[in-house]
Amino acid sequence: MSNDLRRAIREFIRLESAGGALLMAATVLAMIAANSPLSGLYAALLDTTVAVTVGALEIDKPLLLWINDGLMAVFFFLIGLEIKREIVEGELSSPDKIILPGLGALGGMVVPAAIYVALNLGDPVALDGWAIPVATDIAFALGLLSVFGRRVPIALKIFLMTLAIFDDLAAIIIIALFYSGDLSTTALLVAAAALGVAIAMNRAGVTRISAYLLVGVVLWTAVLKSGVHATLAGVLLALCIPMRDDRDKSPLKRLEHDLHGPVAYAILPLFAFANAGLSFAGMSLADLVHPVTLGVIAGLTLGKPIGILLFVGAGVLTGLVRLPEGVTWPRLLGVSFACGIGFTMSLFIAGLAFEHGSGDYFAGDRLGIVTGSLLAAIAAYLIFQFTLPADAGDQNN
Repeated sequence: MSNDLRRAIREFIRLESAGGALLMAATVLAMIAANSPLSGLYAALLDTTVAVTVGALEIDKPLLLWINDGLMAVFFFLIGLEIKREIVEGELSSPDKIILPGLGALGGMVVPAAIYVALNLGDPVALDGWAIPVATDIAFALGLLSVFGRRVPIALKIFLMTLAIFDDLAAIIIIALFYSGDLSTTALLVAAAALGVAIAMNRAGVTRISAYLLVGVVLWTAVLKSGVHATLAGVLLALCIPMRDDRDKSPLKRLEHDLHGPVAYAILPLFAFANAGLSFAGMSLADLVHPVTLGVIAGLTLGKPIGILLFVGAGVLTGLVRLPEGVTWPRLLGVSFACGIGFTMSLFIAGLAFEHGSGDYFAGDRLGIVTGSLLAAIAAYLIFQFTLPADAGDQNN
């Protein structure tokens, strides 16, 4: 492995790990605000209407939706940049690099979704949340790995990162297919035209980032008005950003580097603060064992590790893949539980699921996400504590 790749991975993990700590702090603050005399102020802040009007065009939404539809579009833009880079020259650039984490990601989506559906059969509204436990929060997962420093083999970190990228890609597809509302033909045509302009700019060799961002504003606005979730505009625009310019520099990598800090240190913690404010007022044990809450908890804490190990195991037994050096089955079990930390992406999908449905179960889902992610993190920590060597020099870092 090249030194450049090692440095890139370590920088990525450093940023994500620090972002994970901020996510945790924002979550704690949100819960304090929702369960204290500040609860009314907290709710009023998120309900504050923010309007932008340009001629006949008006976007009038509560602050919460500006965060979820606007700032999270930047997060998905970054995800799109990461996916394109990995496909062009990274861990997704050749079949032998993608089969192992691809199998793990597939199992880590199918089994949690199946568990959730099995526990909520007969309730069509609750079934809207089937995709909630399929997500992985890469910031929290890598933050957990960072606790063990150089004891973690580089191959284990790459496996987790690549699996999480597959999870993100799957989440994008799920949002597009299952969590879009009534469609506006006019807005879709405007969005298609804006995307066409961005593609034409790429083909013509335009490398100025400002030009793409200008088109991106039009694309985001059109997608927002179309009924398709606005965050998908970020992904579509990211795929149009050129990988190289005429000086063999990478506009994509530069933009990815510039965005990683603001997303990890500001956008995701703000999203967590706005969405993790779970009020415990009036809750009882019955809420914890409600099929929706239980489906999320079981999906994250059981479905994720079972699915990942089952599908990867099948690939190894059939000779399709083999475990990389430094990745043992006990360590893979730890990674599988770390992938059960769904938090940010799970909260995002939960908001869409029960905005798409009636909204009745959103509190139960947040309880399930927080509880399930916490249990998965504890299990992963204990497994890593006993399966990683005490001496960092014992392995290939």
